[in-house]
Amino acid sequence: MNLSYTPDEERFRAELRAWLEANPAGSEPERLDEWVAYGKAWQRKLYQAGWCGIAWPAEYGGRGASLIQQIIFQEEMARAQAPMPINLAGLTMGGPVLIAHGTEEQKRRHLQRILAADEIWCQGFSEPGAGSDLAALRTRAVLDGDHFVVTGQKVWTSFARYADWCMALVRTNPDAPKHKGITFLLVDMHSPGVSVRPLRQISGDEDFNEVFFDDVRVPRANVVGEIDAGWEIAITCLMHERQTLTFSRQLQSAVALSDMLALARSRGTSRDPLARQALAGAVVDSHAMRYTAYRNLTRALRGEVPGPEGSIEKLFWSEMYQRQLEAALALLGPHGILLKGSAHAVDEGRWPHLFLYSRGRTIAAGTSEVQRNIIAERVLRLPRGR
Repeated sequence: MNLSYTPDEERFRAELRAWLEANPAGSEPERLDEWVAYGKAWQRKLYQAGWCGIAWPAEYGGRGASLIQQIIFQEEMARAQAPMPINLAGLTMGGPVLIAHGTEEQKRRHLQRILAADEIWCQGFSEPGAGSDLAALRTRAVLDGDHFVVTGQKVWTSFARYADWCMALVRTNPDAPKHKGITFLLVDMHSPGVSVRPLRQISGDEDFNEVFFDDVRVPRANVVGEIDAGWEIAITCLMHERQTLTFSRQLQSAVALSDMLALARSRGTSRDPLARQALAGAVVDSHAMRYTAYRNLTRALRGEVPGPEGSIEKLFWSEMYQRQLEAALALLGPHGILLKGSAHAVDEGRWPHLFLYSRGRTIAAGTSEVQRNIIAERVLRLPRGR
């Protein structure tokens, strides 16, 4: 493993770092409506400067960046503590799926709008009865002339109430085996029959939602790939999500770790033996996560497609992040229960808020239980239990 960078890569880093220093994102609003507007403006600024969707081919608005340049981009964004583009579902899943499997008309219609955050995308995969067994989804799409009529429900859909388009998995052939008969369909979220209900989390955030489809008519032209062949597209989509986003998030958690060490020093708790042990464990976890991410990066640089090994990275990161924030709360003592708005909250209640938010990280992009099954069956080749 070679962790050095070429002169061209270092020039790329210097250019990006200079741009981020000259264009600070500013403080993020607390209210979700204001934060979404702020996120759109920030992504549009990135796009206009050529820093959005950098891995996409130039013909579709990207700059054909190498994988190493993508990693440098993530490193510099984390170092500057700049917010990630708001349209993550479109940038990391929707756009790449369209580039690989979409029609020319679909590419012309959607790609530029995804990059500029003119249209926000969400992912309609999970369902109330099929969260951990995605292939058990029951949202139906029945062909009626040139349209599908979609009926069903999705859940845990990030930013659905602000989304313009949904990448929905729907069952188009109920008689086929459950991994067959599924279609990848693009649904206009402004269509009649689409309704969204926000889900309030323990952290107070409402970025997750339930989505209901009540006889929603969707043009047949919105099918990505082939009818009844959407499962393979969905799996590719999830593998890219787990690998790409987890690398970015482990960089962000490394920044949080640095802040946590500064917190311990400022409060004088870094000299306590138990606190030092917890901090040392967090540092070891962070380095282990970093080199696991680099190992998967090496596979990708060899031309290997994202595989089930990405589940190892996702599983470790999500549980490491929880342990890290548990250590932060221990450093705060009684102040660790004070959230935003409390008179004596430390760092404006940042640490307990992040801790509560982290509980969902072992669910998003596949629960820890599902990740362990994937690792056991597809990486370790263990026999399926009875």
